[in-house]
Amino acid sequence: MTWIRRACAAGGGLLLNAATGVAASALIALLLVSAALVPVAGLGVPLLRRVLALVRSLAGVQRAWVRRVLDPDPRPAPHESGPRRELAWLAVHAVTWPVPALVVWGLLAAFDYIYFRVNVVQTSILNTFSLSVSAAAIATITLAALPLIRTGQARLSALLLLPEATATARIRQLTESRAVVVDAQAAELRRIERDLHDGAQAKLIAIRMNLGLARDLRDPAEVRMMIDEAREIAGQALTDLRDLVRGVHPPVLADRGLAGAVEAAALLCPVPVEVEIDLPGRLEAPVESAVYFATAEALTNVAKHSGASRAWLRVSHAGGLLRVAVRDDGRGGADRAAGTGLRGIDRRLSAFDGRLVVRSPPGGPTELTMELPCALS
Repeated sequence: MTWIRRACAAGGGLLLNAATGVAASALIALLLVSAALVPVAGLGVPLLRRVLALVRSLAGVQRAWVRRVLDPDPRPAPHESGPRRELAWLAVHAVTWPVPALVVWGLLAAFDYIYFRVNVVQTSILNTFSLSVSAAAIATITLAALPLIRTGQARLSALLLLPEATATARIRQLTESRAVVVDAQAAELRRIERDLHDGAQAKLIAIRMNLGLARDLRDPAEVRMMIDEAREIAGQALTDLRDLVRGVHPPVLADRGLAGAVEAAALLCPVPVEVEIDLPGRLEAPVESAVYFATAEALTNVAKHSGASRAWLRVSHAGGLLRVAVRDDGRGGADRAAGTGLRGIDRRLSAFDGRLVVRSPPGGPTELTMELPCALS
């Protein structure tokens, strides 16, 4: 099974991590001894240099392990840390490496306490079955925890040994989000082109044909009929163009800003929405548009999927961060992997370095929190 292989691989990685942890503890002792011997001429300084070289070698082993765990892709390695960070890692690693052993020991100690101290284990079939099931559960929890512990220790080491790893990951995330936005913009342009071709353009062609026929007619009644028909088609074309423009940038957003636009969207929601807005200024137009459409999509999800009787919308800006929270009292269970609505919201926000947090346990309530770093004008 895949998860068992992953757990075994994590266990092997943690054994290597434990080995470097033991070595880190030994090197700390050697560092203290060599530092104490620095005043001794011809002994302390050379010993300290050798110990620092060993620290650097050990940090290189750990750095390679961290890259394998967190970033297995064959990309150029980020800039490596300096001696100060390596010494800081040595101290932290010497303290944190026993964590996996402590977790496993704690699970086994709890198992031992429950079944061999609290309960009196008898040789009945029921107690034997219960003991076997509990032992299997402890083993399963241990195997499931190993990859999480390995990743946690790798990230802790990366903070000190790979100071640019976080920036590299962020650059990659922004590159991916930019590609998604470019694709979304191309799809939106194709949609607009299709709507213009099938809607307004077709109606304008019909108007031109009607007017051409009316010019060649001699009967005033027929001319009037063709002109009335052209007038009716022109009204439909105007409606199509207004709907198209409203989909690109709603007039209420341009006139009243984000606060007025989300209030209007809340009023149109079939579910009663309580709105609270603390937004003392305007945002940049692209940010306003992205947040408006993301909020409108969230309210649409509430109306279509939540089964809620009420919803709450909060918009605030503080410390350079815009926060929009949409909460409902529905059935819960919202999952961004199960539908395109939440993924669409996430894509809109990621283009502006924003993020979407989804809290939706089964049975509800559901709360979507959108956060974007931005300034007010």
